[in-house]
Formats: sequence, C-alpha cells, structure tokens
Amino acid sequence: MKKALTFGILSTAIAVAGCTNSGQVVGSDLDIGGFGNATMNNHLVHTGQLNAAIELSRKFAAEAPTTITFAFNSAALDAAARAALDKQAAWIANYPTVRFRVYGHTDLVGSAGYNKALGLRRARAAVNYLVSRGISRSRLEAVVSYGETQPLVHTQTRERRNRRTVTEVSGFLGKRQQYQDGKYALFSYSETITSATEPHELVIIDEGGDAEER
Repeated sequence: MKKALTFGILSTAIAVAGCTNSGQVVGSDLDIGGFGNATMNNHLVHTGQLNAAIELSRKFAAEAPTTITFAFNSAALDAAARAALDKQAAWIANYPTVRFRVYGHTDLVGSAGYNKALGLRRARAAVNYLVSRGISRSRLEAVVSYGETQPLVHTQTRERRNRRTVTEVSGFLGKRQQYQDGKYALFSYSETITSATEPHELVIIDEGGDAEER
C-alpha cells in the first residue's frame, strides 16, 4: 500500500514539474513548427504529393538567370544573352532527365502577328544556343510564343525588358524515376559535402595542451 502511494505521489510530482504555471509543457516553446519539414518535403515529392517540377523550377530561377533580352526587332543574341545562356546550360546539364521550355516575348511595337513570329524566333535562338552548349534538343522546347501579350512594362513604346525569352522547367523525360542515377547521386553528394564543409582552425587555449576546434 505504501509503495502504491509513493508511486502515485512521484507520478504527480513529475507531471507538475513538466508544466509551467500556465499549464504549458516545458520545452514546448522550442518547437516553432519547423521540425521535420525537410523530411516531410522529401516524402511529399517522392510520393507524388508535391509537384517536383515546380520545386525544381523555383530552384532553377534562384540559381541561374532565366531571362535574356534582345535589341529592337531582333532575335540575335548579344554578349550578355550568351553569358546568361552559358549559365543556364551549366545548370541544366546537372539535371539530365529534366525538360525545359523557352518562351519568347516582344514589346508592344508592331502587329500582333509579326510580334508572335518574332517572339518564336527569339525562343528558337535561345534553344539553338543551349544545344550548341551541349544540351540535348529533345530536352528543350521553343513551341510557344506569347508575342506582345505579356509585357513586363506596360508601354506602347520600345522597351527592352519586354523583348525577352524566359526559360522554365517544363517536366521530365518520360515517367520520373523515384531513385537517383549515378549523375544525380554524384551531384547530390557534391552539394552535400560543399554545404557541410566549414573552415576551422585549432586554437591552443593554455599551456596544458587543452585546445578547442572552431
């Protein structure tokens, strides 16, 4: 009987010690809702609950210049456009099973029909350059031209920012594999090692030989 009573008292004490005055469990304020997000994101991607193409498109937009611009009434690539496409090609090369689409745009000067054809020529110029940098044409599309219908700057006059192409992730070649091939694994490994490596040095604290690494 005494053992049962003692056990009950200890259980009550532990329960009380684990709460604050407001009844909140001690330590619960440390979880602000972010624990497990990375694991959950991976689970959603691999089970098809999260659109992997959308996530990859966001990554592409964050890590490479997706837009190039053109001179008036021209589909020629200048030095700045070629430099941007070089960076696109380097990024695209890391994802050999991903497809991309290049959209052509124009400013509002000229007829709708002419501008649609011009936008398509610009998209094809960008695709041809990416192919020249080693990207398979089967992974690139230049079949859609918005022409003059989606300006960044709403003006009827000449505007270089409207004369552009935009490259976006459009999907995957065939059914997306749920495992990593050698190229993906090597890329992921390299990214992990790079992100985990931090410079450090050994600092002697006292003559006793104690040291700390930082």
